[in-house]
Amino acid sequence: MRLGQYSTEDAEEAWTGIRLDDETVVNLPEAGAAAGVELPRTSTDLLASWEWREKTELAVKYAEETETGLYDLDGVTRHAPVTNPGKVVCVGLNYRDHAEEGDNPIPDTPVLFSKFPTTVTGPNGTIAWDPDLTGKVDYEAELVVVIGREARRVDEDEALEHVAGFLVGNDVSARDLQHGDGQWVRGKSLDSFAPIGPELVTPDEVSDPHDLDIWAEVNGERLQDSSTSNLIFGIDELVSFCSQAFTLEPGDLLFTGTPPGVGVYREPPVLLEDGDSVTIGIEELGELTNDCAFE
Repeated sequence: MRLGQYSTEDAEEAWTGIRLDDETVVNLPEAGAAAGVELPRTSTDLLASWEWREKTELAVKYAEETETGLYDLDGVTRHAPVTNPGKVVCVGLNYRDHAEEGDNPIPDTPVLFSKFPTTVTGPNGTIAWDPDLTGKVDYEAELVVVIGREARRVDEDEALEHVAGFLVGNDVSARDLQHGDGQWVRGKSLDSFAPIGPELVTPDEVSDPHDLDIWAEVNGERLQDSSTSNLIFGIDELVSFCSQAFTLEPGDLLFTGTPPGVGVYREPPVLLEDGDSVTIGIEELGELTNDCAFE
């Protein structure tokens, strides 16, 4: 399944939907209600609900058979697939060659930091910042894990059972704040600095999350080009590691790290400017494009 959040011009609020193909999306609350199944409007609430996959599949089947709740993809607005996550957990230095390009030691255990939930924005959303606050804004292509079931002190061999799916993400970073503060939270947490999308892709539609091409392009120029096979710590290790320290809940986001080629370490540096366009792509998950603008 490809789960997203969408809205139409005449709707007061966004709704969860399943994209069937390149043309059609199912409005889950609408189709579910017609089928006698109550489904929440937000994806975070949906992921926290009992047997959400089975209920969603029933609503989709009803929509396909009756054409209830079907919308043209071109006629809806896409929003971030997950909004208001309880936690946005991020992993630093999780690609060996990215650690090396910044002259950082290879970590023995995952390096964790966080972004605030207000960083989340969606496909075609604007990455915006005050140029008087930061002058060194950078891109970071990342595979993002979405938690689907509460995880507390889970073993690695059980960790993937707690994953709802995967997203394309961009861990946008204000490098001058990140490096100047001595810790990363402020430089990583400016509003709009965590674009995600285009949809949450469930594990059954991903051949191997540890072997996907991942790339970043700025204004059409490819600057990052790698594979998730180069992750130092895999998804099962990361989910288990995090869960030993704190509870992961449905809708929480886990950014798994970026490969080499980020702008700050290029010669000369390539930092984002007003009017730039950034596209992050991951094989089987799709592409996420955002424009940049000064506030």
